[in-house]
Amino acid sequence: MKRDHLLNVEAPTGLVSPADHMWAVVLAGGQGVRLRPLACRVCGDDRPKQYIPLLGARTLLEQTLDRVALGVPAARTAVVTVRSHARYVAPECSRRRALHVLVQPDDRGTAAGILFPAHWIFWRDPEATVAVFPSDHFVLEEAAFMAHVASVATWVDEHPDQIVLLGAEPTGPEVEYGWIERGEVLGRAGGGTICTIKRFWEKPSPDAARACLAAGCLWNTFVMVAKARALLRAGQEQLPEVSERLARIAPFAGTEDEAWAVHQAYTVMPCVNFSRAVLESCPAALVVSELPPLTWSDLGTPRLVFEILSRARIEPPWLQASDRPA
Repeated sequence: MKRDHLLNVEAPTGLVSPADHMWAVVLAGGQGVRLRPLACRVCGDDRPKQYIPLLGARTLLEQTLDRVALGVPAARTAVVTVRSHARYVAPECSRRRALHVLVQPDDRGTAAGILFPAHWIFWRDPEATVAVFPSDHFVLEEAAFMAHVASVATWVDEHPDQIVLLGAEPTGPEVEYGWIERGEVLGRAGGGTICTIKRFWEKPSPDAARACLAAGCLWNTFVMVAKARALLRAGQEQLPEVSERLARIAPFAGTEDEAWAVHQAYTVMPCVNFSRAVLESCPAALVVSELPPLTWSDLGTPRLVFEILSRARIEPPWLQASDRPA
């Protein structure tokens, strides 16, 4: 048995059989600044939102891990966090003993948060297909959601150079989400189309959001499925400095010096947002798959939290009538 660096979470070696290369990455390193008032309300401190039991007894991270487990075993799931979150993530992940916890020394943005585990998985399984999941989402129809992820993964096996974003059908002109304008239809997965991407609209103005809704654009869930090597190729093309520093960890992977190598890689690494640096450049490899009709929300602001509580008829213990927006 080996121990992933910095956190006392055991993970067995020899995890992947030749016939099974599906991995999951759960992003749990965000700070959740806009939900700190709710964190204080629920937990009495300002912990990041993924560690809050916001919608019931389980934290958002626990809900995400349970959802992911419907399609990917814990032994092939990596939670990516940062050192300052150790006191929150360790108790949750230690109960899932096969889980991998990858600890970044510092928060260097979502680019490092995605590319670091993509490298880490590639070193262990060069044929891996990786599904990336934020840990602050709500999905009501979880089985249907993960079935769609599995269908997209099958499509990716046949189109290994593509990076597939999952797009949700919008229910209104939301200005807090990113929007995806679809292009040419390339194929189908899970009953929906897979299309090229014409343009991203990140948190548009109200007028632009209404135009996106009228044009049939999708909400960007930031859930993506791709071969590990396709993610690494996109990183090399769009973010060479980040990719080169992460690649230097490879000789130390799986050794007692891996934690040191990770620290060295992050020491002067730039802080980069994956959406702005990679997605919004619309590389040719990037496509979008429409999710089936289901209830999805990015719980990024108090307003969105209260909206999903109302829509899904959820009443967590902390919720009082006075908490609801007027």
